[in-house]
Amino acid sequence: MTTSARSSRPRGPIDESTVVLGIETSCDETAASIVMGGNDVLSSVVSTSIEQHVPFGGVVPEIASRAHVELIVPVIQQAITEAGIAEARIDAVAATVGPGLIGALLVGVAAAKSLALVWDVPFVGVNHLEAHLYAGLLEDPGLEFPLVVLLVSGGHTMLVEMRGPGEYRLLGETIDDAAGEAFDKVARFLGLGYPGGPAIDRESRFGDPTAIAFPRAIPDSLDFSFSGVKTSVINHVRKHPDVVTADVAASFQTAVVDSLVAKARRAAREVGAKGLALGGGVAANSLLRDRWVQACAEDGIRAFVPSRAMCTDNAAMIAAAGWHRLGSDGPTSLDAGAHPGLRLTMDR
Repeated sequence: MTTSARSSRPRGPIDESTVVLGIETSCDETAASIVMGGNDVLSSVVSTSIEQHVPFGGVVPEIASRAHVELIVPVIQQAITEAGIAEARIDAVAATVGPGLIGALLVGVAAAKSLALVWDVPFVGVNHLEAHLYAGLLEDPGLEFPLVVLLVSGGHTMLVEMRGPGEYRLLGETIDDAAGEAFDKVARFLGLGYPGGPAIDRESRFGDPTAIAFPRAIPDSLDFSFSGVKTSVINHVRKHPDVVTADVAASFQTAVVDSLVAKARRAAREVGAKGLALGGGVAANSLLRDRWVQACAEDGIRAFVPSRAMCTDNAAMIAAAGWHRLGSDGPTSLDAGAHPGLRLTMDR
C-alpha cells in the first residue's frame, strides 16, 4: 500500500479508554471535540460563521469554506486544551466526510488526515447523519433499543428505527422540503430574517397557533411533505395582507410540529420502540420539544430531547460515531474523500 493510502491501526483495543478527536465542518460550524469511550465528552468547541451568511439569507458555500480554513486550527487546539489531555493521548481522529458542502467538508477531512498522519493514529470518516443518531447516546447512554429517531434539520427530515449502534432502518423521509428548509423559506417570506427556525420560534410566542388552519400533508404515511404548507402560508398572506405576522408564524409552526410528532408517534407504535429521540437543528424548536415530551408521556415511552448544544452541528457526535465505527469497521483509508451527497446506509 502506498504511503498516501496508509491508515494506522489502533494503538490498542477500542474500549472505554479510547480517545477520539472529532472534527465537523459540513456547513457553517467549525467544531472539534474530544470524546473518550464513545460517550464521555471531555471537550466540545463550536465556532459558527452564521453572522457572515445573514445578509445573504442562507449559507454561502465559499464564505463557509474560507471561515473553516481560518478557524479549524484554533478550534482543534482549543478542544485539546479544554480536554486537559496531551496530543499523544489521542487514539484516533474522526471527521465528517458527508453529506454537506464539498468545500467545507474538504477542510475538515484534510485537517483530520494530516493530524492522523502526524500522530500515527487511525483516521475515521463519519457520516454526518449517522452522527446525529448518536447525539442521544452521548447525553443519555442508558437509552434502550429499539429507538425511533426523528432527524430533522435544514437539509433532512427522516424517521429512523435505530436497532443498535450501526443498525438502522429508514421509516419515512421528506418528499420535498426538509422542515428546517421550510422554516427558512417562510421566515424569509415573512421578513423575519435568517436563520428561519429561531426567528419563527421567537415570533410564534406572540401569535395564536389556532388562528389559521394550515394543512398537514400525507397524514396516512410516515413520509413528510412541507412544500404544501409553505405554499399555503404564501397564498394566505397574499390574500390577507393585513394578517398578523405572529399568528401566521405560530399557525405555521404548529402545522409543522403536528406533522413531525404525529408521524413519530405512529412510527414508534409500528416498531414497538422503547423510546423516541430527537436529533438535528430543528430539535431546538421550543414547541417541538414540549410536544415531544408530552406525546411520549401519553404513550408511555421514553422521550429523549437533546440539549440545544447537541441539536446543532457539533463534533462530539462525530467523535462518538467515529468511536463506534472504529470498533466495528476499523480505520478509513487515507485515500477516502468527501461525499457531499452521502446518504445514511440502512439495514446494516
